[in-house]
Amino acid sequence: LGSFGGLQVDAVAKDLVPRLPQETRLLTMVSEEIKPKKQRDEECIINCLPGELIERIFFKLPVSTLLRCTGVCEQWHKIIRGPQFVTSHLQHAPHYALLFFPQESVSGEPHPADAILIDEAWSLSTYAVPVIGPDDFLCGSCNGLLCLYTKSSTLKIANLATGEFLHLEKPVKNLRGDHFLFYNFGFHPLTKEYKITHFLGDSIEGRPRPHNNNRFSVVQVYTLGDEKWRDIKTPEALSLNCVKNSGAVTIDGTLYWLIEDVVASWQHAVMTFDLCGESFAQIQLPATKPDDFAAGGSRRYWIREMDGKVCVATAQTCPSLPRWLVGKLQIWELENKTEQRWIQKYNIQYSPDYIPGPNLVHGDKIILQRCDGNLYSYELLGENFNTELCKMAKLLDFSPHKPDNMQSYICVKSLVRLDVYKKTAIVRRPKQREGWELKKWEAWEHELSENERMWSDTHRDEHKETVCLLNSNLA
Repeated sequence: LGSFGGLQVDAVAKDLVPRLPQETRLLTMVSEEIKPKKQRDEECIINCLPGELIERIFFKLPVSTLLRCTGVCEQWHKIIRGPQFVTSHLQHAPHYALLFFPQESVSGEPHPADAILIDEAWSLSTYAVPVIGPDDFLCGSCNGLLCLYTKSSTLKIANLATGEFLHLEKPVKNLRGDHFLFYNFGFHPLTKEYKITHFLGDSIEGRPRPHNNNRFSVVQVYTLGDEKWRDIKTPEALSLNCVKNSGAVTIDGTLYWLIEDVVASWQHAVMTFDLCGESFAQIQLPATKPDDFAAGGSRRYWIREMDGKVCVATAQTCPSLPRWLVGKLQIWELENKTEQRWIQKYNIQYSPDYIPGPNLVHGDKIILQRCDGNLYSYELLGENFNTELCKMAKLLDFSPHKPDNMQSYICVKSLVRLDVYKKTAIVRRPKQREGWELKKWEAWEHELSENERMWSDTHRDEHKETVCLLNSNLA
């Protein structure tokens, strides 16, 4: 039947069958037939099935299993690694919430970066994310790929599931005042291109570059696979502080962020950058001014993504503790981009203490942080956008990490490959992994070796059973 790593396909089929729909149990029936060794080696029975059925079987399998299956035979490898299957598998892949905690120092004690995955059933995953190093910062997630900002002269693009990664040269080396929030990562569905954007701060007069000011007039763009970064001038000088405080999101090939607009009722507007045409446009926020809470302080604004739509959230801060929120949390959704029409999605009666981002909602629940060091999920219940937070469930205690530093992304585990980009001039070889990061990789590799050992044991036992059965038949 063919083999991978010395393992017969029969062993693979026996493990896969409980995971598959009823119609795919044909695999078990076929694999249990006893055939001469030469015939088993020359024939892969699953390849006799219709190609559509084979793909339906593979769609049900996790990426880790599919990667092992690529070594079974040439046809399996061709199917699983083919661009059509990779795209289709991506569309069928379940969604996870990726919670990221950057490296930080608390009471003088350093704490490395870490990440947690939450599946669609709201179960916390113990799966280590080895592509994230101890001092990495997450600045984007798209189609199973992560964009990570490092303290060195490179950015890192990594596949969350396969562990494959590459390092890209930053557009400006040793840029003073640079920040991971000034980088974004996205994919355009028409051009099928992945692009990284960087808000480059203006240089201060009298000081040589590199130096970042509080404003920027250039967006630097890199298309994965190109030879260099390109500079795109903005229509006007824009606020970097606004980006840092409010965030940015990339949805369906367009980058969105907030800019200052002192004449508008919200004193903000939305700026967009199309990753295909690399052009800018401005979207006005709702004319309705948010209702202020009498005891509240200044108002904050965030741009977020909810269910694949652009949203703007706003709430007032506590006068004595400006990082805390008071009053109602209002969330508006961009219903029609062309007409610049907004609808109020939620009017949550009691604001959380902190707003994670860029993704707020996972499935049918919202993720919010409290100052007690815990992360909670809530169901949103209400009518006419007046919403209450119901059925609170504690997800985790994120201490000692600071509550306003956590990021939340919606991600998938995919088969998207990076090897096609590794020959470009901008790609750099990573430095040797050390210390804490190496330990995390070792744990991941140990898990893979344990799986291989399990497969070997299963194959050995099945081989013994087959030999015994054949001997008894001959007798």
